Amino acid sequence: MVQAVDHPKSLPLNIPEELALQVTPAQFAVLAAENRDLRLERTATGGLIVNPPTGGETGNRNAKIITQLGVWGEANDTLGMAFDSSTGFELPNGANRSPDASWVTRERWQTLTTKQRQGFIPLCPDFVVKLRSPTDSLKKLQEKMQEYMENGAQLGWLIDPKNQRVEIYRSGQAVEVLENPSTLSGETVLPGFTLSLQRIFPS
Repeated sequence: MVQAVDHPKSLPLNIPEELALQVTPAQFAVLAAENRDLRLERTATGGLIVNPPTGGETGNRNAKIITQLGVWGEANDTLGMAFDSSTGFELPNGANRSPDASWVTRERWQTLTTKQRQGFIPLCPDFVVKLRSPTDSLKKLQEKMQEYMENGAQLGWLIDPKNQRVEIYRSGQAVEVLENPSTLSGETVLPGFTLSLQRIFPS
């Protein structure tokens, strides 16, 4: 008697940097739907990017960022909508990106149809956060931040916990670098929002 052996439906896929896989927007949507445990992104030219799940420390820090943004967002829900790292955006240049935290004004959110709200959101967030993990390339994260700004973001934070450093991106302005700041201001984009970094930077 032959005993049936259960085989997994899918296996993790590692894509070397030198091997570029190209996918159409429709193919990307199918891949993302079938691989919800992976954080998939797509470049403006159709290149597929597979981001592995974050480690424990990075995940915990990101949760603290999301919590602070979410609390402010609930208290100011007439201003806009906050989103976590699982949210996908289709940028004007055609790229599909998932920032670690983001926010969109209610005015822009209300221009979207119900169908658009349920899928990849077809716009660039007004505010984005990227949290650098120990394995992230700083250069690639900086390129992503520049892409967000070029596609309509008004404010962005690239937070590097290991070096206790933050790069602040503002629309039409040079990047500002802060060394070991204790807080970050949402400025006029997120009025009244202050992110505390005391529990995000390692002590």
